[in-house]
Amino acid sequence: MAWRLRINHVTGFTYPGTAYASYNEARMTTMTTPWQITLYSQVEVAPAASTWRYLDYWGSQVTVFDLQRAHQQLKVTASSLVETEQPPAPPRVGWDVLRSSSTVDRHAELLVQTPRTTVDPALCAQAVQLAEGLAPCDAARAISDWVRDNVAYVPGSTGVQTSAQEAWELRKGVCQDIAHLTTGLLRAVGIPTRYVSGYLHPKRDAEIGETVAGQSHAWVEWWCGGWEGYDPTNGVPTGERHVVVARGREYHDVTPLKGVYHGAPSSTLGVTVEVTRLG
Repeated sequence: MAWRLRINHVTGFTYPGTAYASYNEARMTTMTTPWQITLYSQVEVAPAASTWRYLDYWGSQVTVFDLQRAHQQLKVTASSLVETEQPPAPPRVGWDVLRSSSTVDRHAELLVQTPRTTVDPALCAQAVQLAEGLAPCDAARAISDWVRDNVAYVPGSTGVQTSAQEAWELRKGVCQDIAHLTTGLLRAVGIPTRYVSGYLHPKRDAEIGETVAGQSHAWVEWWCGGWEGYDPTNGVPTGERHVVVARGREYHDVTPLKGVYHGAPSSTLGVTVEVTRLG
């Protein structure tokens, strides 16, 4: 059954002094995919600024803007209306196809580790052991669930620069860390994996018209014949409650708001997400 969701995402920076100029890009516009339709989207900036949009290398929509006047705060509000549904199970292939030169070439960028997904040889060996004797998609699920069983979800325990290896050593992290670690282990066994950012409605039985505090969320999609989404933080396949915003190799490719500015030496980022189920 399809869901219709209204999402309001507010983020930005408050500077301890004055910023005299800033150059920014936001990945806060929901995607349209075969199983998700964006009916409406808007990104507003305060102080007011002209915005431009383009699709990046990974197919995510980017809103770019700059401010050439003094400001003490930057506020970005993204409003979206989307319809989502549970994707059907994709076709599945064996390890012979995954290890073929054509598959490796086609998905090379999603098989190579990045600074945030790199893990040590012992963890790679653990992933290989978990995958032994299983079909690729079953191995992917087993590895994802193993990460969930061994890394506790603890809000505030890590930061955006935390790597998969660091989260493993802490044995705790947030959804970003769990997705990075899962991505690193899946790539270690030869399964192409992309990192996904978006939103998660927190209630499985959400009431129509009720506005709740949502979450900026991260999960993974693996390719074993077709792309399949899985939320390792919650141990569930992605479905109607998951809204895709951006995809890439890791968090750096999907950062909701980033840029450079001239002015005070530090700033504070605040984030709120409100989600309403409309149907």
